[in-house]
Amino acid sequence: MNTPRYPSLYEINARVLLRHLPREAGRRVTLDDIPDTRLAGLAGCGFSWVYLMGVWMTGEAGRRVSRSNEEWLQGYRSLLPDLREEDVCGSGFAVAGYSLHPGLGEPETLARFRDRLHRHGLLLMLDFVPNHTAPDHPWVQDHPDYYVRGTEEELARRPQDFVRMDLPGGSAVLAHGRDPYFSGWPDTLQLDYGNPDLQEAMTAELQRIAGWCDGVRCDMAMLVLPEVFRQTWGREMEPFWPGAIAGVRKEHPGFVFMAEVYWDLEWTLQQQGFDYTYDKRLYDRLRSGEGRPVREHFRADPEYQRRSVRFLENHDEDRAAAVFPPDRHRAAAVLAFLCPGLRFFHRGQFAGRRKFVPVHLCREPEEPTDQAIEEFYRGLLACLRLPAFRDGEWRLLDCNPAWEGNPSHDGYIAFAWEGGEERLLVAVNYAPDRGQCYVPLPWADLAGKTVSLRDLMGPAEYDRDGGSLLSPGLYLDIPGWGCHVFTVIAGGG
Repeated sequence: MNTPRYPSLYEINARVLLRHLPREAGRRVTLDDIPDTRLAGLAGCGFSWVYLMGVWMTGEAGRRVSRSNEEWLQGYRSLLPDLREEDVCGSGFAVAGYSLHPGLGEPETLARFRDRLHRHGLLLMLDFVPNHTAPDHPWVQDHPDYYVRGTEEELARRPQDFVRMDLPGGSAVLAHGRDPYFSGWPDTLQLDYGNPDLQEAMTAELQRIAGWCDGVRCDMAMLVLPEVFRQTWGREMEPFWPGAIAGVRKEHPGFVFMAEVYWDLEWTLQQQGFDYTYDKRLYDRLRSGEGRPVREHFRADPEYQRRSVRFLENHDEDRAAAVFPPDRHRAAAVLAFLCPGLRFFHRGQFAGRRKFVPVHLCREPEEPTDQAIEEFYRGLLACLRLPAFRDGEWRLLDCNPAWEGNPSHDGYIAFAWEGGEERLLVAVNYAPDRGQCYVPLPWADLAGKTVSLRDLMGPAEYDRDGGSLLSPGLYLDIPGWGCHVFTVIAGGG
């Protein structure tokens, strides 16, 4: 199955979605009940990937933590005032086993869902959680040496990071999964990557998962880098990702690895074999609302950018409609999704949902659709179906002062795309105030021709002399947070 150079991905919380599907009395709703019309609709929007989040087995131990942590419960109740116990299903990232959760169907249901996606030209991405497991994962009893152990002193001094467990050889102190900057996640236990047997077992798990899907999103993938593992646990380990990725691809050529990664370790993981890495830095810069850092971000190596995952929200981040005011939301989306990379969208984003749903819940609150945001994303997805945005050549353009002493050009970011006969220009004034600039276009053959510019996201239409578009460039005078997505068509002389 061919995918574009710059694909789009749609994330679905499997457990939440199934709660929304019609159900007959006494009949369980499974992945088989997701209508083919819904899958066809995603394919028609131009998506290449469906990321089905939270499909794996969870256990009672994780649910018990999720249902008893008072701080978490306060958040759940503020989101769902009518919260019921069954709404708290436990985190999908406290995995008790890499088999389909029985609430989503029988084991073969997952293979059928993947096959249905394939018939619509869609690929399936699932979770892989390398850093930790649920406390009731079978390995805890069968292979306790797979886990990081603590001491009685550590348990007494840092009870948030350690827990006493009953094991076959007697009770022992085990570590909760965590990163080096925060307390442990109390519904998890930390895997010990200093143990070669654990690394071999996790590679085998990856190979099993690869038989059910086309790619994996690796949760907090940087936590099992040797330097991070050493910083967190004071232990040495051999590199995990290069061997594990190579082992999977030996059996499943073309299998795709996407890393959730922070702390400027994106390039490190790309070098270790990941196809795509989260671009949290772009998200943070868009959220800060300053144009220059965003523009400078796009000066990175082109191959690095091609393998970057661009997003405005996902299951870990606040909803975009709650973070970005409407005009800035539109400007940020044009920049995030019309630049090169993998375009990552989240269920509910197109409707302008504003309420963040923790991964411990399997029900979301009802929210009205924001018609203006929905209409905007309809236009944006139409742009993303254009061949130039999917497979074309991209370049960052200069944005020059409109006149001496006018600094407002500094808020502008502009891109050019070219594919086949198609030429496109994206220009955004990523600043709160109206600004002006000149954008020299990169196509020398425009000289001596009349050039038509038509905005795909708005009503603007211009005819310009091609020579003037080369120098001094296209003159832009755009309100704060305004944007254009122009088709550029050269006519006769």
